[in-house]
Amino acid sequence: MTQTGRLSSHSQTAYVLALQFGLMPDNLKEKAVHYLVQDITSRNFHLSTGFLGTPYLCHVLSDNGQTSVAYRLLVQDSYPSWLYPVTKGATTVWERWDGIKPDDTFQTREMNSFNHYAYGAIGDWMYSVVAGIRADDKVPGYKHIIIKPEPNDTLTFAKAGYESVFGKIESAWKTENDMFNLTVRVPSNTTATVYLPYSGEVHEIGSGVYEFTDKKKK
Repeated sequence: MTQTGRLSSHSQTAYVLALQFGLMPDNLKEKAVHYLVQDITSRNFHLSTGFLGTPYLCHVLSDNGQTSVAYRLLVQDSYPSWLYPVTKGATTVWERWDGIKPDDTFQTREMNSFNHYAYGAIGDWMYSVVAGIRADDKVPGYKHIIIKPEPNDTLTFAKAGYESVFGKIESAWKTENDMFNLTVRVPSNTTATVYLPYSGEVHEIGSGVYEFTDKKKK
């Protein structure tokens, strides 16, 4: 790594892993994030990560103030992307980003599984960042729940549920004009902390169903 935060390998995966696991000095993190985002934008918001980097890519972006870039990657539908296989009729996650190529021919027979979940790791980011359902490290097992959605204008609504040992946790939000509406379900014998994304309000709640309204910043 140079003093400018540039890695010698200069790949998305290299930056993602270095940032995810704290493998660089703190004073160079911001510069490394800059190079990561620069690479993504230079590829017209396409990822270039594989099995090792993909699970952490959107988390690293969100953890470093680049959630909007993560959303751009999420909804990208040209190769390589999560939605490209959907345009080719996929109903499962493929081993390759291009198991079926843009010209509709198959990739090589080797390493071309059409039910290979590694890239499906984006689901973790969708649950924990888009919907905002997170475990509290200090009170594990979802005894205490963190609800902290990070919405973006890319989506107008999101809904997710998780079957914990205490019951189902749910988070659902939608945006209408300048209003953000959030519905949360907290199972019995648990508590939750809810973070509203625009006002910064924090609410401590017990079990039950709750509705929150937040005003988007213009």
